[in-house]
Parts: sequence; C-alpha cells; structure tokens
Amino acid sequence: MSELGSRHSSGNNLDPWYGSYAARTAGLAASEVRALFAVASRPEVVSLAGGMPFVSALPEDLVTDAMNRVMREQGPTALQYGSGQGVEKLREQTLEVMALEGIQGSASDVVITTGSQHALELFSKLFIDPGDVVIAEGPSYVTAMVIFKSYQAEVDHVPMDENGLIPEALREHIASIKAAGKTIKFLYTIPTFHNPAGVTLSEARRTEILEIARDNDILVLEDNPYGLLYFDQKPPAALRSLESDGVVYLGTFSKTLAPGFRVGWALAPHAIREKLILANEAAILCPSSFSQLVISQYLDQADWKGQINTFRGVYQERKETMLSALGEYLPDLTWTNPTGGFYVWLTLPEQLDSKAMLPRAVKELVAYTPGTAFYADGDGRQNIRLSFCYPTPESIRVGIRRLATVINGELDLLDTFAGTGRLTGGKSRGTFAAPPPNMS
Repeated sequence: MSELGSRHSSGNNLDPWYGSYAARTAGLAASEVRALFAVASRPEVVSLAGGMPFVSALPEDLVTDAMNRVMREQGPTALQYGSGQGVEKLREQTLEVMALEGIQGSASDVVITTGSQHALELFSKLFIDPGDVVIAEGPSYVTAMVIFKSYQAEVDHVPMDENGLIPEALREHIASIKAAGKTIKFLYTIPTFHNPAGVTLSEARRTEILEIARDNDILVLEDNPYGLLYFDQKPPAALRSLESDGVVYLGTFSKTLAPGFRVGWALAPHAIREKLILANEAAILCPSSFSQLVISQYLDQADWKGQINTFRGVYQERKETMLSALGEYLPDLTWTNPTGGFYVWLTLPEQLDSKAMLPRAVKELVAYTPGTAFYADGDGRQNIRLSFCYPTPESIRVGIRRLATVINGELDLLDTFAGTGRLTGGKSRGTFAAPPPNMS
C-alpha cells in the first residue's frame, strides 16, 4: 500500500487524515461557548451566553481619530513588521493601566500579544509537558481549559466560595497531587470578577494564596481581563502587586476598549519574559503594529479613564437589571452578585442539567452557557453562566423571563413524570448564601 493509502486507511469517513494528527490535538474540541455563537447571533434569540463587551458605548470618534492620526503620522510604520516584544511606547503605557491596580513594573518586562488569550497559549506552550498538572479554580475560564488540555495537561479544579478560591482546599489539592507523584506546573487564577463565577478573591485570601504558592514553589498565572470594570468600589489590588517574582500577569484591552484590536500583554519576571518573546516570534513574528499604534494613540489622546468609567456604568445597570429579573422570575434559585465584570453564576435545582436543557432554551429563544463548559472534568451540570455585558436591559429581562419558562417547564415535567417535588424554600438571593453544591 502507498504511503498516501496508508494514511487514508488510518482516517475515518469524516476526516481521512485523522490518524496523522499529533496526539495533543485530542484536547482540541469546540466549546459550548463557540457552538453557541451561531445560534446566539440570530436576532430573535436573546443571548445571555457570550462575554462580548458592549462596544457601542465607545464613541466612534475616539477610535477613528486615533486611526486617522496613526495613518497620517506613522503610516509606513503601522503597516510594517514590528518587534516581537511589541511597541515600546505601548508597553510603557500598559504600566499606567496596571498602576490603577497597584502594579509596578518595567516596560522591558512587558510582552505585547494578540489578545491576552494568546499570552495564555504562549505561556502554556512554554511550561506544560504532557501529564503535568495545572491547578485552576472550579469553575474556570472555558478557553483556558481548552488550551491546557491541548497541551495534554491535567486540570485540577480547586473549589471556590463567595470569597473566591478557598486556601485550605488549595493546600489539600496540592498535597494530594504531590502524593500522587504528579508535577504541578502553575496555578491559573482569575481572582477579580471571576469568569464564570463573578466572585472576587478577598484581600486576606490573596496574601494567603500567594504564601501557599511560594511555600510550594508554584508559579501563579494571574488572568485579569475585568479588573478595572468595578461597580461601586475598587477590588483588592492585583496579585502581581503583592508578588513580582512568582506571578505572571495577563492583561488586555479587549474589555476596556474593544476586542477587535486583539491586543493584550503579559508582565513577567525577566527570564520568563525572554522565553515569551521567543515564543511570540516563533508563533506570529510580531503582534500587529497597526493595532498597537492605534491603541497607543488612543491612550495618549483620549480620556480613556473616563471611557472605562462609562463602561462601568453600562455594565452595572445591566447587572442590576439581571439580578432584579432573577429575583422576579426565579426567586427560589441562587446566584452570585458580582461587584464588577460581566457574569452571574446561577445554580439550578439539583435535578436539572444545564447542558441537556440548552436546546430547549434555544427553542424558547434564549441562550446561555452551561456550567459544564467551565470544568475540565464534566462537572457544572447544575450551573449556568449568564452574561449581562452585551444585551440591553430590556433584552435581559426578556431573556430571564424566557429562561424561567424553560426551568419551570423542566421542573413541571419532572414533577409529573418522575415524581420529583418542585423546588421549595428560598435561599438569600444575590450571594452564594451557602456555596452551591459543586462550588464547595
């Protein structure tokens, strides 16, 4: 048999090259979030699923003026290849952004990437060997789970409560992993306005988590897309502000400006920074010069802090609308009450399955992200992530009403055909009250 025939014989009816892929591609699979975009884009569907910023709140002239100025004054540079580390001025300006969260650093230790998710992928490429363990909150960011699995890592989820990652649980998990003879490569955490749980790691726990990591020689990867999008008061200072040598910090302009520019950054200890630059160059040669210069011009000329404040007001109004609608239509359920960011984490009655219920929700013209998307081990069936960032307040109310129709309909069916009782009693609304069953 020819080599071509041999390759085809190891494939399947859908992909004749199936047998040729690297083993690590087994971790690549379409997430629930990605699968939802096609459905959620239909105008009749209220999407409470994707974490898309409300970019319409960004005045058009702020961006177009920056773009026009870049092309007039720096056109040839903007359209050319650039540095693998990123534009120096923009790296300096990221220090101003991070200073708002108590972070001090050097522009020489900043690496510009194509969105912070690209930085997450580069970091994983540098550190993960097959079989390594990545510790993450349970639940955790959906695409981080995809990236870690694509590098054949095992994800160990540590539970959370209303104050974020539980330190004692982290100690127990670390001890268990070490006792099993496995290698822990890093702790991945979203401590501020967590995606998907919406909670924020308390100030006291931040210090304790860093002490645990330091005592166990575990590097911390701090992902912070939402930290500046607080509502009534600022969150605790970033982990990177408390520890420099043991924390790699990921930031992005996707949530505070616009995701279409695809510009993020990593602030890393010197040696790791060097490796990130090499990995960046190997992957893409350099991040977009045009996008970097436009953002740099925007930060230089526009009232970007005032614009962030505008976004805060938009998202706070939508969060309050969502919590009000949940209290009206689903008063017996529990959910988190975020003090910033984009997300509410809803806990269903124990007899319901958020993933199995999704097609029926779409039929009722509402979309959400099932909790299973945020666990590497298939957990989260009793949870739903609801995003309040993109829909209008009016659409949010409609979406929650439709969701309530689906949930109550499922409970009625179970009551009728399985003999299960309806949900009774009510916990305090707006906080964890008691931690949901799969978050403690």
